[in-house]
Amino acid sequence: MDEASLLIRPCRDSDLPHLQRITVESFGSVALEQMLEHKFGLWNGRDWKARKAAHIDEDVIACPEGCFVAERGTEILGYITVRIDRANLRGRIPNMAVVESARGLGLGRRLIQHALDFMRGEGLKLAQIETMASNAIGQHLYPSCGFEEVARQVHYAMKL
Repeated sequence: MDEASLLIRPCRDSDLPHLQRITVESFGSVALEQMLEHKFGLWNGRDWKARKAAHIDEDVIACPEGCFVAERGTEILGYITVRIDRANLRGRIPNMAVVESARGLGLGRRLIQHALDFMRGEGLKLAQIETMASNAIGQHLYPSCGFEEVARQVHYAMKL
């Protein structure tokens, strides 16, 4: 990817519909929300896409200064969100996605590095990221960026 033409910048309100679209297009089979829907069907009239897209709104509300967008010209190619736990000096990356046409070009790595630099600038001491076992890209990318596996989690659900 041409480094000079790529800009990673703070998210603007007008970016949110684009980030939601990228999220839905990117997560698919690795989204817990889709797995829940596959197992239990729709509930409350909202499909997995609406629920997963809402996660981005929640991230921006929780930590607006921790949402970054990667763009080339006027095209948004990806984003990353950070949430900050100031009491414990810990940052967490809850969501990151890259458009299909820009995958494999190092953009995810650049977004992670940008988020880590942001966390360091905030004085945080620990960074966390998580992925589903079915996300082969995350399973490879995150350790290659310096993250170490700490634990595995199993998600359980039931209809009420």
